[in-house]
Amino acid sequence: MEVEGTLNFTKERNTMAVALDSKTTALVLIDLQHGILGMPLQPHSADAIVKASSRMAAAFREKHAKVVYVRVDMNNLLPLIVDRSHRDPSAPPLPAIASELVPAAGFQESDLLITKRHWSAFGQTELEDTLKKLGVTTIVLGGVATNFGVESTARHAVAVGFHVVIAEDACTTLEAEAHTFAMEKIFPMIGRVSTSQEIIDALA
Repeated sequence: MEVEGTLNFTKERNTMAVALDSKTTALVLIDLQHGILGMPLQPHSADAIVKASSRMAAAFREKHAKVVYVRVDMNNLLPLIVDRSHRDPSAPPLPAIASELVPAAGFQESDLLITKRHWSAFGQTELEDTLKKLGVTTIVLGGVATNFGVESTARHAVAVGFHVVIAEDACTTLEAEAHTFAMEKIFPMIGRVSTSQEIIDALA
């Protein structure tokens, strides 16, 4: 039964038809760190997304747009009551390097580094206030994992008033099906899905 005013969901994906203003757009890269990239990742390899991410970061810096790297403190996660935990609470601490960005990700001193304790880069961090003070209205997202840190950050971003663009080839996760579901069913409804090259070409 059709109801007047019902939302019309389509399967079409819009490419980057409009320019991204470098003055109001920031690149936010999620968890490009040793302890995350060492996991078995799908559908894109760790090397592939790091290369795509570092290329975007270089292009953003060239246009004087803000670049943000986000890492999770793997030994200081929020103590949540859950049915399924990421790590055994009794396990020994991970080596400090697990929470450090991989060099190939291309972090520069001029970039912003955010340390979080769970999935969203906005959760209990200074990211929202910092970006809004800089006049940022749109964020471009890449990183790991598509359906965890990237999706949580995208949802949170929209909830606090940012526009969102997802770089599909700069994201990956633990299961290819989960990546595809997020890219086809979730992200198109809260932002735009594009490729890293399309994003670079659109940055003005």
